[in-house]
Amino acid sequence: MPKKGGKHAETGKEMQAQCKRAKVEAACSLSVMSFESPDSLFGSLISPIKQETFFREYWEQKPLLVQRSDPLLAAYYQSLFKLSDLKELCGQGLYYGRDINVCRCVNGKKKVLNKEGKVNYMQLKKDFDQKKATIQFHQPQRFKEELWKIQEKLECYFGSLVGSNVYITPQGSQGLPPHYDDVEVFILQLEGEKHWRLYKPTVHLAREYNVESEDRIGNPTHEFILKPGDLLYFPRGTIHQADTPLGISYSTHVTISTYQNNSWGDFLLDVIPGLVFDTAKEDVALRTSIPRQLLMQVDVADSTKKLSSLLRRLADRLENTRELRSSDMKKDFIMNRLPPCLGCDSDLLTPGGKLPKIDSKIRLQFRDHAIITVEPDQENADEIRRDMIYVYHSLKNRRETHMMGTDDDTAGEEGMAQTHGLRFPLSYLDALKQIWSSSTIYVKELNLVSDKEKENLALSLWTESLIEVL
Repeated sequence: MPKKGGKHAETGKEMQAQCKRAKVEAACSLSVMSFESPDSLFGSLISPIKQETFFREYWEQKPLLVQRSDPLLAAYYQSLFKLSDLKELCGQGLYYGRDINVCRCVNGKKKVLNKEGKVNYMQLKKDFDQKKATIQFHQPQRFKEELWKIQEKLECYFGSLVGSNVYITPQGSQGLPPHYDDVEVFILQLEGEKHWRLYKPTVHLAREYNVESEDRIGNPTHEFILKPGDLLYFPRGTIHQADTPLGISYSTHVTISTYQNNSWGDFLLDVIPGLVFDTAKEDVALRTSIPRQLLMQVDVADSTKKLSSLLRRLADRLENTRELRSSDMKKDFIMNRLPPCLGCDSDLLTPGGKLPKIDSKIRLQFRDHAIITVEPDQENADEIRRDMIYVYHSLKNRRETHMMGTDDDTAGEEGMAQTHGLRFPLSYLDALKQIWSSSTIYVKELNLVSDKEKENLALSLWTESLIEVL
């Protein structure tokens, strides 16, 4: 077992001073999550902390601990995932590695105890009871509808993929060694209690996962016990470890994570190629040749001044640009995010009702699940590729594969099959912007030349369930 920190009572006082935690004992009015909108969902998740306070004082800066004594909220958290759910889920055909990892922290290192192939519940329970192993359940939103509801709303709120893992750890045991992650982390304590220790980051806002040794991380900056209904947030790069205390039969918590590879650096890598391409059409300086043998040189210091000059020209162009061409990030998000969780209203994902006509009033549906992009025409690769409008949406995405990745052998063909959307001429851009920016609009008011074009645009969007006719 890794070396433990000091007494909980003493370090609890330290954390109160260091973290300025929000501790709500009996006065917590929150009983259930609010699914009215993405904004209200996130507000209820971090309540009683206000969203403005959270993003001003905690987001990407320091941990936030919200301790609650609300039996209704604790019961709701427990409904998200319980140890007793495993027996039924194993009957649905779970596999080691893909769906479940069995592991334990031994002498500061992660020891994986996975078997081969399909998970057998009795064997899993045996490893849990006898080997004191932690059960890590990957992406439970694929099976648990309430987590699907929460994560789908959070993906709308953040505009970034939101994954989750459940960790079930028996008493007196620890699943993972001290480490930091490349994601923003929200911990919801579901069952039992978990003893947490957080440490000062060695890499602020880290871009990758890494294990840290006990002798390198020093003393905890925060130490506390999470109980059912409690929430913990910490930024990527925060070193952490957690164990289930003796006397607590087991602990279950869900880790909800977001903002992986979603930094300004990632965004620059995404938009700069399009910016260079568009600028080079108009600026001859970007079309002049590089020096002879530049690609053969080891030292390119002589070219850095020229590169700096060209980057300044790009910066000048950028300041006068209202639109940026995203090459991958927008499409990757829409292609891989969760579909809407509609419950009994799933008929909304099937075209129905009146067909749109020229005099129809229409309204955009599922605004958070669709994007408009300008891209080279994908259907005329052998010709001069002109720009086209693509409208991508996530209404037909498969919840069962959310955050599970694709095999290298099938990623190409299957990845393209997962792209759902429509293709329009560039002349349709203004009309699409009208629909996206209006609460309602008449088809005849769309900024297109002919009534036929207006009706065709509305009908195309209607067949994908992206608009409704009022």
